[in-house]
Amino acid sequence: MNKKRKKYKKPKHGSQGKEKSKPDGLQDIPDDLIAIEKKKIEKKKYIYKKKKEEQNINIIKKNKKPDILKTKKLTHTHIKKTTVSELIRLNKYIANSGVCSRREADKLIVSGAITVNNKIVTAVGTKISPFDNVVFKGKRLSKEKLQYVLLNKPKDFITTMDDPYDRRTVMSLVKKACKERIYPVGRLDRNTTGLLLFTNDGEMAKKLTHPKHKIKKVYHVILDKPITKADMHKIANGIELEDGIINVDSIEYITTEHDKKQIGIEIHSGKNRIVRRIFESLNYKVKKLDRVAFAFLTKKDLPRGRWRFLNEKEISMLKML
Repeated sequence: MNKKRKKYKKPKHGSQGKEKSKPDGLQDIPDDLIAIEKKKIEKKKYIYKKKKEEQNINIIKKNKKPDILKTKKLTHTHIKKTTVSELIRLNKYIANSGVCSRREADKLIVSGAITVNNKIVTAVGTKISPFDNVVFKGKRLSKEKLQYVLLNKPKDFITTMDDPYDRRTVMSLVKKACKERIYPVGRLDRNTTGLLLFTNDGEMAKKLTHPKHKIKKVYHVILDKPITKADMHKIANGIELEDGIINVDSIEYITTEHDKKQIGIEIHSGKNRIVRRIFESLNYKVKKLDRVAFAFLTKKDLPRGRWRFLNEKEISMLKML
């Protein structure tokens, strides 16, 4: 009788026909129990991963920083939104920190005195994110609290930050107002008295001094002699000076008809010595010049040489001009 040959089963590759050995300590544990434990571990890892993703999604919804290392995709989206919508020019950021003006900030940048995220930046016009680390002289810069100070300027003080001839400046009158570095908005010459606003809000200062916004200024003028009605009409209709025609918003006598030396004039031009030059062009000399109103601000309850902070309502109104 022909005997059937037994089929030879080829051992699996690498096994050499022998069972795989188990790690020490697991020889007595059945394979099915080990498989169950592995599935449990994998399930725990999956649940943990899902929870972390949900936590980072909730963080982004609340505008908080996500976990940068563990959620790269979500972090990338978050950073992209903030950097695109909130980029700011470096010189403006420096000025808002109270170090100096924008023009002086440009000089600091070019000189290599400013670092951004530990790298020296020398390109004027560089834009940065509010989250960037900007350092000057070893100190990290941050935006200052915005301050608005109104001064009733006395005579014999010049409108400048400092004076090489050591004359009295308006800054000496407001030096104790706040710790932030504030600047005068516009200027009043040495012999002119009245309202002068100070702030560290560069955007506000630019708005209040730009001619296109037509911010009104009202002056009380005392002349050396009575002004004629003909000359009043000339001024009211626009008068030509060496730098062009100047139009006033209004002009009128502010006392009785017998005293025509005192004039009230409203003007929005911010040109240097403009009120004095208007009257000097018609052969009048200004004996006294006092700014009694700036925009809607007045000298009410503000004695000469004193200052006060603007209230929230006044600040809001200035922003709406």
